[in-house]
Amino acid sequence: MRGLHVGTVVGIPIRLNWTFLIVLPLFAYLVGSQVTTIADAMNQTLGAGIDPAAIGSGVTAWALGVVAVVGLFAGVLLHELGHSIVAMRYGYEIESITLWLLGGLANFAAFPDDWRHELTIAIAGPIVSVGVGGVCYVVFRLAPAGADALLFVSGYLALLNVVLAGFNMLPAFPMDGGRVLRALLARRQPRAQATQRAAAVGKVFAFLLGLFGLLSFQLLLIALAFFIYVAASGEAQQTTLQAVFEDVTVGDVMTPSAELHTVTAETSVAELMHRMFEQRHTGYPVMDGDDLVGMVTLADARDVREVERDAYRVGDVMATEIASVTTDTDAMTALQTMQEHGVGRLPVVDRTGRLVGLISRSDLMTAFNIIQTGGSPRSGSSRRLDDGRRLV
Repeated sequence: MRGLHVGTVVGIPIRLNWTFLIVLPLFAYLVGSQVTTIADAMNQTLGAGIDPAAIGSGVTAWALGVVAVVGLFAGVLLHELGHSIVAMRYGYEIESITLWLLGGLANFAAFPDDWRHELTIAIAGPIVSVGVGGVCYVVFRLAPAGADALLFVSGYLALLNVVLAGFNMLPAFPMDGGRVLRALLARRQPRAQATQRAAAVGKVFAFLLGLFGLLSFQLLLIALAFFIYVAASGEAQQTTLQAVFEDVTVGDVMTPSAELHTVTAETSVAELMHRMFEQRHTGYPVMDGDDLVGMVTLADARDVREVERDAYRVGDVMATEIASVTTDTDAMTALQTMQEHGVGRLPVVDRTGRLVGLISRSDLMTAFNIIQTGGSPRSGSSRRLDDGRRLV
């Protein structure tokens, strides 16, 4: 999740997503417009002794709304730092922390595989939130009578941080409670299976939360339910892919160079389109003799108007800055590289940069389906399974 870089804490870049820049003033407005109602509730539940009339009029109410919401997101940031610092102690890299519409998100370079690590990392955030809530409650109790603004902000933040901790500990994967559930399940079963079960619980929770949000007309709950459902599905799929592709390399599933269709930079775009239709390929390595000089795809050719395709050459439209992998790159890394660069195929090169094959998303998905049904790569056989079936 990209965002505006605003600083660095303990070596972790802090970013603000554009949704945060929208929701911050909106939340501040909502809190500011309900200051007297919130103050009355705090008087009843905490015995705060706040004078609603003193803080509910003029600029004071809006100022308190801004301070309370900024304080809430500061608590969210501390919550994510709790996760991140513990993760860093275990040696995991944190790429950034992003504040956005639904709170905070710590971006891990790689999620923990050890269930003990995941358990400790998952509970660290809620523990920090409870600690922040406790500090705010101490300030609330020590605040002198008549300090209505301080009583309001400290009491409000004490409640919200404890609520934040409790809500995050609900067993809705991939929230903190869901990660705790997966960690506990992973003690006695494979990680992929534990993820699937935790994700199933998370999806049920998301459905119920979304239904409640729909019946109560709370758009934020509907958005949160959608996020939980999509995130649970995505991480379950990612974990399954990692489990299936364990010990599978690019060399096991790639199309070797002897079977590759290639073009040259001098091939016309019209000829390229004709070959794509005949050979049912949407991307080709571009060669100059034995040298790989680029990659050209259907999207590149499509940018040229049909009447000009005889005049344009592949060299005019091909990509020359291309990501590549080697035969010993693991299959999951190849898939992630494709996702990062937004491409559907990668050239496979040797140590000298010579093209030795090509791997595509379809190669990987075909391999995934076959391995799941019992096939497995055989060492030294580039594109065959143990039962002799072709991967592509």
